[in-house]
Amino acid sequence: MVHRTARVGLRLTRAQRERSFGLLRSGADVWACVLEINAWRRRRADTPMAGYQQLCKLLTQAGPGTFGELDTTGARSVLRRYSDAWFSAAARRKAGHAEVRFPRRRRGLLPVRWYHGTFDLDGRRLRLSTAAGSPPLWLRLDRLVPYPPDTVRSVTLLFDCGRLWIDVTAELPVTVYPPEQRPDPQRVAGVDPGVIHPYAVVGLHGPALLVSGRAIRAEHRMHLADTKARRRATAARAPKPGQRGSRRWRKTRRRARLVETRHRRRIRQARHEAAKTVIGWAVVGPVFPSLGAAGWSAGPVGSPDTATSRRRSPSPPAPRAAHPSPHRSTSRPGRSRTVEPAGTYPVPAVPDVIHAAPGRHQDQLARGGPPHHQGSRSPTPTGVSEDPQRTTGPPGERSWTPH
Repeated sequence: MVHRTARVGLRLTRAQRERSFGLLRSGADVWACVLEINAWRRRRADTPMAGYQQLCKLLTQAGPGTFGELDTTGARSVLRRYSDAWFSAAARRKAGHAEVRFPRRRRGLLPVRWYHGTFDLDGRRLRLSTAAGSPPLWLRLDRLVPYPPDTVRSVTLLFDCGRLWIDVTAELPVTVYPPEQRPDPQRVAGVDPGVIHPYAVVGLHGPALLVSGRAIRAEHRMHLADTKARRRATAARAPKPGQRGSRRWRKTRRRARLVETRHRRRIRQARHEAAKTVIGWAVVGPVFPSLGAAGWSAGPVGSPDTATSRRRSPSPPAPRAAHPSPHRSTSRPGRSRTVEPAGTYPVPAVPDVIHAAPGRHQDQLARGGPPHHQGSRSPTPTGVSEDPQRTTGPPGERSWTPH
């Protein structure tokens, strides 16, 4: 069995929204209470209380109604999170990572989880259990859960990217293949996670796949430039140390947190698509499409965030023409091409990797250069030559020679 989690949005009334935020604030109160208790024990030089069972005993002694509408199930999920974080930090510090800190940071909102049997899921309606004496909380989902209702094991209420969400975790059986369609144990592939490119995959008999990470690096670079510009613009009105910021400053900080969350979401989605591309390539198997006149072929592999490029076998660089005749391409208005003499770039017979990223950035990704962004002031691409005298197809067609 495998566990999968899907994030579903909520459509709430004002009262439902306030009660949902109340549960998240109560979860943060449970977290802060545990931090305060361990701070007292630390000042008395006592052993910290981090075991899940010990914390549950303290919660039982507190009694019902201590944390608002949050019931015992939701509070125990917070205690489980704290216990796991504490023991994980202790294990890493024992392994020699002295820079790892124990959980001591207070939070304003904390996700709360309910396990199977403490909630009801009926189509797009979800009922969460609350503390004794409080009415049950009914929430409306903005879409159907993509898993069968009998496989759902837990739901988690959280706040992310400026809105409330529900994470639905389901327990699904592993795919079972018929006897004649079982995976071949002789088909293996080597995967190398890289720093610049997320994955490089090589098959058993030579076919390879390279998932380009240029889009991820571009997202990091643009986000860093945007962060530096925002800090320079807001440095003058930043509060002094120990001074409470104004409402305008808190609004600026809230906007910065939203931008940071969006950046992390984009990176996570790009890495997910990169891994999905590798898995799809490994399951389907390498496919060799037909090569065009210039040796390039666009395949279904690739995405706006992750692209794959096919590499040619090594060849010497093409010499430049001594006196190139000025020529303006009429296929794309406003784009100029440099004329190259015919026959200066040999086309290899068999390429090493045969997958290419579809789209207008295909030639630029292949030769290693970053793609032009929309709205760029320099639309003229470099390294692509057009020879009106060299033709490989019907009359009137031009042959493009990538570098």
